[in-house]
Amino acid sequence: MTRDLIVRGFDDHVHRNLGKIANQKGVSINSIVRDAVDLWLKNQQEIPRKHHLVIYSDDGSMIGLLKSMDRLAKESDLFRCFCGPPRSVETEMLSKLKWYNGTQMPYYYANDILRAKRQTHAASQKDIAKYCRQVMTNISGTANNKQLCCMDFLINDIANSSLKDAMNVEQLYDNNRLSGLIFCNYKTQNLMNSDIKSMMELFEMHDQVFILKDSDVYKLHIVKENVHKMFLN
Repeated sequence: MTRDLIVRGFDDHVHRNLGKIANQKGVSINSIVRDAVDLWLKNQQEIPRKHHLVIYSDDGSMIGLLKSMDRLAKESDLFRCFCGPPRSVETEMLSKLKWYNGTQMPYYYANDILRAKRQTHAASQKDIAKYCRQVMTNISGTANNKQLCCMDFLINDIANSSLKDAMNVEQLYDNNRLSGLIFCNYKTQNLMNSDIKSMMELFEMHDQVFILKDSDVYKLHIVKENVHKMFLN
């Protein structure tokens, strides 16, 4: 049995434009709308597993973003969680906002622990990968099957020690994503000294790349082009 559907904001201008397209394609407006709704419903049934990159230069920009993300995550009924260094501005803010802290203790990148590992040459990619798996296990085990909104500041400390190690961890997560949204947050100083090849590989591991500038968020589009495009308007 069919039902009438009232769409608010579907004014005469939109209706006329849609009517022109329908006439050109030889279909009805109803079929266009029905197909659009069917496609939307299909997309909603697919569990999103998004892996995004956020680049920021200062704590103030990130704090502003976190306040906005907290509101949006609540409205979307996402499991709000994070991992990162104890007593940082960002992790203390998220703790006050009642986000779940999935960081495994003792913190791998605490100065005394990391110094001891370096002195004994015990720090390795295997150790780092194991620690990160423990963190994600903490988070996924506590989420109770809810989709995540996860802010990862641990990855910035890994990159500060070794961008190569950070990219290895990124690749491991990219191959086994959790449901929901995870944002890998890097400070610009940890990326600026790397080579272009490494930066491009890091960008390509993520679905989208965002850059914070004060209170503004910019999305970076990476498109491979031929040289001759550089001479075209």
